[in-house]
Amino acid sequence: MDFEYSPRVKQLREQLMAFMDEHIYPNEARYHQEVEANRRAGDAFVPTKVIEELKPKARAAGLWNLFLPKSERVPEGLSNLEYAPLCEIMGRVHWAPEVFNCAAPDTGNMETLERYASEEIKRQWLDPLLAGEIRSAFAMTEPAVASSDATNISSRIERDGDHYVINGRKWWTSGANDPRCKVFIFMGKTDPGANRHQQQSMIVVPADTPGITVMRALSVFGYDDAPHGHAEVDFKDVRVPVGNILLGEGRGFEIAQGRLGPGRIHHCMRLIGLAERALELMCRRTEHRVAFGQPVATQTVTLERIAEARIMIEQTRLLTLKTAFMMDTVGNKEARREIAMIKIAAPNMACQVVDWAIQAFGGGGTSNDFGLAAMYATARLLRLADGPDEVHRNQLGRLEVKRHSPKGPVEPRAPYTPSW
Repeated sequence: MDFEYSPRVKQLREQLMAFMDEHIYPNEARYHQEVEANRRAGDAFVPTKVIEELKPKARAAGLWNLFLPKSERVPEGLSNLEYAPLCEIMGRVHWAPEVFNCAAPDTGNMETLERYASEEIKRQWLDPLLAGEIRSAFAMTEPAVASSDATNISSRIERDGDHYVINGRKWWTSGANDPRCKVFIFMGKTDPGANRHQQQSMIVVPADTPGITVMRALSVFGYDDAPHGHAEVDFKDVRVPVGNILLGEGRGFEIAQGRLGPGRIHHCMRLIGLAERALELMCRRTEHRVAFGQPVATQTVTLERIAEARIMIEQTRLLTLKTAFMMDTVGNKEARREIAMIKIAAPNMACQVVDWAIQAFGGGGTSNDFGLAAMYATARLLRLADGPDEVHRNQLGRLEVKRHSPKGPVEPRAPYTPSW
């Protein structure tokens, strides 16, 4: 078993860390100041100048579209295993992935278009997404139903001649508030009477199509996540050409399964970086804060939490790398057990590490001064995004029971009699 990164990944890691040191960390304060200035001016969802300035620099450095597997459009693409340590580094600053055109939901949408869209759709939407010229949104979750069960989706996609007519209310449509959002991938039902996993379809919907209304921005524990954000969106008699359907009618659930595997592992990779940053802040803070006559870092409870945090991060990283390796070698379907495990483990790990860091900072940790409160909101949200813990635990439990069921029931063994 080889735990070494490939020479190419080592080189990219060095380049990426140098870029973070030179351009990302020094601009963290400027980014937040820009967002706050836009908010005071009346629109927090204006794209920031700092990100737009840094994107060409990242592209010129060859740190662009690193998430997308090798394909005709991205011949230099990386495997999941190669991308994992790079995605982790980006996760240390929540807005950094966009600088490298590696931000969700665009990454998931680009992979979906690359795998399932027609060449015409790819030219129209995938190419400008890959160029970082536009952004996108994924409209799946609905306020009226428990959307953790994708078969509950109630929005309709109905054929009418050469068009499909779309009706439904979506929410947690991340990125829909962004003025650069030019296209949606929408999930709805084309045939409610079909097999429950063949009722759904996915379709590409230009954001300027009549009948689309962004109703409101949603907050996450009080954060609006501007300028990206999350929206409630109404689709009323939205008409799009039949050629915009992905793969064909009834293939939406299949696409969702193919799309969500990479999306879930990307979230987990970034969360490892987030947890590493929180642990670093915790160590630096406690080393220089004195309580009860000694640095907080020397007190046993703090040392124990730091040690536990390091163990939890390393365990999660190893599981994530194993999952990435399996996705690359045996495919998402065969790796579904590991994908479920990391989607449970990574957000829970990050929540705990950030919680300990907040505790070490005291009241300051709950403020916006140190970024920990926002980190916690992100980690806690990701226990729900792309499927809640309960869904993944149920799937994992069923797979584990199935793995052992051929062995039959457990028979009692002969009583053990001690020799004494």
